[in-house]
This record gives sequence, structure tokens and C-alpha cells, in this order.
Amino acid sequence: MVLLVDSTVTSIGNTVFRSMFAARKSVFIDLLKWDLPVLDGRFEIDQFDDENARYLILTDLDHEHLASARLLPTTRPHILDSLFPALCDGDVPRGPRVWEITRFCLGRQLRAPVRRQVRNQLVSALAAHALETGIQTYTGVAEMAWLQQILGFGWQCRALGEPLPSGRSLLGALEITITPATPAELAAGGVWSPIVAHDLPARRAANA
Repeated sequence: MVLLVDSTVTSIGNTVFRSMFAARKSVFIDLLKWDLPVLDGRFEIDQFDDENARYLILTDLDHEHLASARLLPTTRPHILDSLFPALCDGDVPRGPRVWEITRFCLGRQLRAPVRRQVRNQLVSALAAHALETGIQTYTGVAEMAWLQQILGFGWQCRALGEPLPSGRSLLGALEITITPATPAELAAGGVWSPIVAHDLPARRAANA
């Protein structure tokens, strides 16, 4: 199941959101050792988790998190322009049809074959969502190993500048162009794996 939420919730008591924010802490803080805020010692939530964020969340039948991604509008402050503009050789891409993919998170409980399948489903959901809503471009910041995977998915994707060190990581920025040909491009790359998305009611945000 894919759940699309156009804004965050009034509280993290919702099972889907509690599970997603907990998974984000497990991946980005516990595993990758990123220096990020933690709410109640269990949930990774930052200043961008506000009413402007959208989330694509893959869950099991019990609404437990499998994978998720956060989408931020580039017409407002977002990660690339606020924290890492030096990763772009030129201007940071912005506009109403340009959205930033952040917090691409795969559950640590997933075994390798299922992990790859769920990754492909989330990438496909991102492409399908863009085609359905008029998003023409995604941007993002990624560590090099993940950036190289994204570049190799088969879709139209390019680096925005030279990678730069950040702490113990080497980070790069990228731009993904979404067109009607994107599903076929992802299929040729062995990535296209669409599943039906179900909308959750939009709710107001819990600020970190």
C-alpha cells in the first residue's frame, strides 16, 4: 500500500507517522549517525516537517512503515537551498513544478530481495506522483553511494555540481526530469514497479 499525504499530521500518534518518523531515526541517526533533532527520543523530525511537506509512505497491511520519502516545495526554504547551495554549480533549481526529494528511507528490517522491491516501488511511486500532479523536476541531496544508484535508475537525471565533503560524508546534488517517458525509462533500468496509491486525509503539521 502507498499512502500519499499532502501535509503532516496534527500529532505523531497516527500509526503511519509514528512508524515513519521512528524508521527515519533508526536509519539516519542510529545507522548513518547524522546530527539531526530527535523528538521524545524516538522520532526524527526536523524544521521541514511542516504543513508544506508531502509524504509518500509504503506500508504493510498493518500500516507499519516499509519505505517513505518526503517531498518539499522549492518555492519555500528546503534542504538544498537552505543547507547545501554550494553543491550546485549554478542557481538552485526552484519553481512550482520543482520539488525536492528528502528523507528517502527504507526500513532496516527488510531483507535484501524485499528491500530492492520496496525501493523500486517507492521510486515508481515518486515518478507516478509527479506525472499525476504536474511535477516536472525533482531535486535532492545524497551521499555518493546512494547518488550513484539514483543516477543509474534509467530516468533523466544529472548531477548539479561537484560532490563536496560534509562531515564524514561526500555529498552531491542532483536533478531528475520527469516526463511521460519516465515509466518506460525506469522499466528499461529494471526499476519500474508501480502499485496503487491511496490518499490519506490531509492534516495539519506537528512542528519539531
